[in-house]
Amino acid sequence: MSTDAFLADPAAAAPALRSASASRDAMVGNPEEDDRDRKPSTLVGEAGQGSRDRSVSSKHPALVQSSTSIKAPLSIKAVASDYVQLTKPRIVTMILVTTVASSAIAAGGMIPTLDLAWLLAGTGMVAASAGAANQIWERVIDCNMLRTATRPLPDRRISVSAATIYTAILGLFGTAILWFRFGPEPAAAGAATWLLYVLVYTPMKTRTSHNTSVGAVAGALPVLIGYTAAGGSVTDWTGWLLFGILAAWQYPHFMAIAWLYRRQYAEAGFCMSTTVDPSGRSAGWQSIAGAIAILVCGVALCLIPEGVLGGMMASLAIVAACLPMLKASLRFATSPDDQIARKLLRSSLLVLPAVLLVVTVRVLA
Repeated sequence: MSTDAFLADPAAAAPALRSASASRDAMVGNPEEDDRDRKPSTLVGEAGQGSRDRSVSSKHPALVQSSTSIKAPLSIKAVASDYVQLTKPRIVTMILVTTVASSAIAAGGMIPTLDLAWLLAGTGMVAASAGAANQIWERVIDCNMLRTATRPLPDRRISVSAATIYTAILGLFGTAILWFRFGPEPAAAGAATWLLYVLVYTPMKTRTSHNTSVGAVAGALPVLIGYTAAGGSVTDWTGWLLFGILAAWQYPHFMAIAWLYRRQYAEAGFCMSTTVDPSGRSAGWQSIAGAIAILVCGVALCLIPEGVLGGMMASLAIVAACLPMLKASLRFATSPDDQIARKLLRSSLLVLPAVLLVVTVRVLA
């Protein structure tokens, strides 16, 4: 995707689109994409979904045309909410949780409160900037998906110019905080996260299903921000095993999402494993591989500190935490359907904090 496409004016979403999306109030939000709550099962199972999506776009060419006008904001609270939504706050929250864990593991305990506050501010700004840049890039294609059409940019509640300035400020200030407060390594990890997520992963989503692997790397890099900021080195095995947990986790998590929204992804033009292989076999096997990798990395981290008994107990806890997701992945691979995909998605949301908690306690004990 060119730079011109990145900076072009937003598509003007027609009122009929909002009416169409409002009628599907059963749709639930996607925790990774950080969209408004809607229930995927009511859409994924509908045979005529594709034609309805196409009819919305074809009847309203303004969805894919440039416009310089935006809607008048209703209130300061509404505007603030839109700018928060632009950053994908659920993803940012997950990143901040992993940053706390990785910094504590590197330091052998919680770092000073002021340092932690600066670390979370810098990391959060960089992550928020990446999420906003992703939405700027995908604002036109987002008009073609009911689950993303009500985002601030497709719905014209924020202008592209305002979003771009906001994105730049967050990215620059966040990187500066990491550099001047913690040094070049955390700042480099933050910059690498932004560049990989925005300039590589985002355009790959419409070109190849391998975008998931690139996205997994981009999503896991922030763990190195916290680890190196607290005294860890990029040459430490511990840091890379933490990275492995985060990268592997994204496979079962995202494959479940990709299955639930496979028809909308296909209609919008995204190239996902579930659109390239509609049988779900590829997505299922990738979920299994990710679940196993999380287990292996977690057990390895528990065995690094001294103490055989502590290592064994922590390893058993890791196995217990990963088992539900592994079982869901196996079922998803053998007989993929919406119900199993939702179970896999829910289990993935529980596994990551559980594994990080066990590893953190083991290292600090």
